[in-house]
Amino acid sequence: MTDQLILYTNPQSRGRIARWMLEEVGATYGVEVLDYASTMKGEAYRAINPMGKVPAIVHDGKVVTECAAICAYLAEAFPEAGLAPLPEERADYYRWLFYAAGPVEQAATNHAAAFVAAEEKSRMFGYGTYDLVVEVLDGLLSSRSYVTGARFTAADVYLGSQIGWLTMFGMLPKRDSFLAYVERVQSREAYKRAWALDDALVAAAQKAAEPA
Repeated sequence: MTDQLILYTNPQSRGRIARWMLEEVGATYGVEVLDYASTMKGEAYRAINPMGKVPAIVHDGKVVTECAAICAYLAEAFPEAGLAPLPEERADYYRWLFYAAGPVEQAATNHAAAFVAAEEKSRMFGYGTYDLVVEVLDGLLSSRSYVTGARFTAADVYLGSQIGWLTMFGMLPKRDSFLAYVERVQSREAYKRAWALDDALVAAAQKAAEPA
């Protein structure tokens, strides 16, 4: 039943990451599209996510927020999809999933905001420097096809989404390893389905906003 798993999202948000993951696991789910100016900040949604941001999922009455957590949760909740790590993959899986959610996001957003910490303050930041984060990611993706090696996992939904967005908007340089990785993950049928669904929502919203 679709009411057992609901995605709260906006097609112009990180909700696309959660949608992609839902398509990867093949779950049946309902969708609640929220508006930034109203429903996302409304009392009903804040009861689900007090941060007033998307995405969030509700699965069998339990709330999960934060895209990396949603990816990891769905991989475990739907093990038949084969996107959770194998025992020998767990170290790399968790290491790079949390690296993407923490240091990569912080470094990229600070860089985009033209915020550069003084050298003596760099130890306060979990990523050290933006340039270091770029080199670490380049080293990872130059040495393997996916986060854990040769096999696609839920960690690639998250990291692939991050690198896709960040290179698109100039928040990461377009290194060859980044572009090749993004091309690999975005060639997946689940990605294409998810993207098409959200693109359709964007198109519908734009049409509705046109003058009569």
